[in-house]
Amino acid sequence: MKNNLRVLLLAAGPGLLAPVGSALAQTPAARPAIAGQSAAVGNMPLSLQQAVDYAIKNKSSLLATRLGEQTARARVGEIRAAGLPQVSVAANVADNFKLQKSLVSFPLSQTVLTQESLQNANSGQEAVLETRQLAVPPQPFAFGLRHAGNTSASVSQLLFDGSYLIGLRAAKVYEELAKKQTQQAEIDVVEQVSKAYYSTLVARERLQLLARNVQRLDTILYQTNQTFKAGFAEKLDVQRLQVQRNNLVVEQQKAERLTELSVALLKFQMGLPQDQAVQLTDSLGAAVVDAGALRQRLGVASFATGGGVTGLGSVPTTPAPATSNADAQNRQDQQTALSGARPGQLAATFNYNNRIEFSTLETQQALAGLDLANRRAGAYPRLVATAAYGFTGSANSWGNLFAFRGPDSRAANGFPNQNWFGFGNVGLSLQIPVFDGFRRKYQVQQARIQQQTIERGFETLRQSIDLQDAQSRTTLINALDVLDNQKANLELAAEVARVSRVKFKEGVGSNLEVVTAETSLREAQTNYYAALYDVLVAKVDRDKATGELYNQAKK
Repeated sequence: MKNNLRVLLLAAGPGLLAPVGSALAQTPAARPAIAGQSAAVGNMPLSLQQAVDYAIKNKSSLLATRLGEQTARARVGEIRAAGLPQVSVAANVADNFKLQKSLVSFPLSQTVLTQESLQNANSGQEAVLETRQLAVPPQPFAFGLRHAGNTSASVSQLLFDGSYLIGLRAAKVYEELAKKQTQQAEIDVVEQVSKAYYSTLVARERLQLLARNVQRLDTILYQTNQTFKAGFAEKLDVQRLQVQRNNLVVEQQKAERLTELSVALLKFQMGLPQDQAVQLTDSLGAAVVDAGALRQRLGVASFATGGGVTGLGSVPTTPAPATSNADAQNRQDQQTALSGARPGQLAATFNYNNRIEFSTLETQQALAGLDLANRRAGAYPRLVATAAYGFTGSANSWGNLFAFRGPDSRAANGFPNQNWFGFGNVGLSLQIPVFDGFRRKYQVQQARIQQQTIERGFETLRQSIDLQDAQSRTTLINALDVLDNQKANLELAAEVARVSRVKFKEGVGSNLEVVTAETSLREAQTNYYAALYDVLVAKVDRDKATGELYNQAKK
């Protein structure tokens, strides 16, 4: 991202930063409103804090991330719902146009009167009749009537499930993870918007400086042309200044075009419609960081002077003798500054939890632990209470089925003709897993390996954070040193250009000397603003590396 912004800054060549300046106050030509976007109304005042706040609320990528956070909350509700009573109501009717038959086997017997039994009976004696079993095969019978229906309501309540209890804890951790992912996305947006805004501020200041350079060169060109007309200057002097002015005007035109591109980049990072005109309200002076305070926070002195924070001064002289302890401390500070390492007292106070990546990994570790516990809980019994109540009925026709005759109903002959009957039950369902083919065993192994993998990631993340911290610190220190140097060069180039103009005006200097001095001044200006932008970007990177960027944006 930093490289992309620098491309905008340097796109016009070595002599120009990507500009955003006075053109910011101009409203772009009206364009048709894009579907889904409101039409732009006037200029939108925009400070850095306002830009960050707008981006956090309206950036489309962040809105999508927050939808994921809402999904996590809905998932928590889904898991909790499994422990609430489950109620269901069912009803159905059926036309059994061909009733199913079942074979029924039942014994059949017959009483046999033998000749002997008959003679005994005739003679007045007791006669015993014989009973013989008949060999009857199973016979088909159809049970039920053609039309049938039933309706019921059932309730179940989970009484104990180890996986459910662990799932409740995991759901809360999962929701926390979604929030941290949203925070990570917000940090990235704050970084992008801050860099784009700083790029705009630096470019605006550079564009205004280009305008002043053109005015100053116009004055010199006018004076030289008048001197030429009076016969005290050569035509070559006028032409040399004219060439320089033409080149400077071309640079200014390129700067104005690149202004729109830089503003468009800022709007994109904010999620702001491109047809909305903006007016930056922060000044570059307010955005410039306090180099002294930064060096104090970093625990290093000025690299150039070794003893202050004012930057380059006069030509360095031999330092005053110092005690051996002071020399050793000075060498240690310089080595620390060059290596980018944190001093001992700062390292002791560095909190890895300030980095959202570390906090997110801790949450993932907690989820992995709960997943492992959930796999193990699969061996626990599961107890559910159930209850059901309903009615079932049958008839030979639809009309009789929907007559809904109860137990008090009688037919014309006085016999009961009830066709709907109630039923109900309550019970407990206990499920005890006994053997699942070692499936749970391997699931536990996978969960344990995943947990160990995350634990190994902590050391890698710590090393990565340490490296980012050292890199951002070194980059910021180097950028401060370069800024000090470029500021001194700018002051020297401005003084050389001023003296050259005075000498030329008094007739003791050459026109070529003025042209050379003006070119060197513009180069020094470009280098200074590039160095200033590098410091601002390095400050953003440093705040992100130490975990302070998000907190500063929330202030």
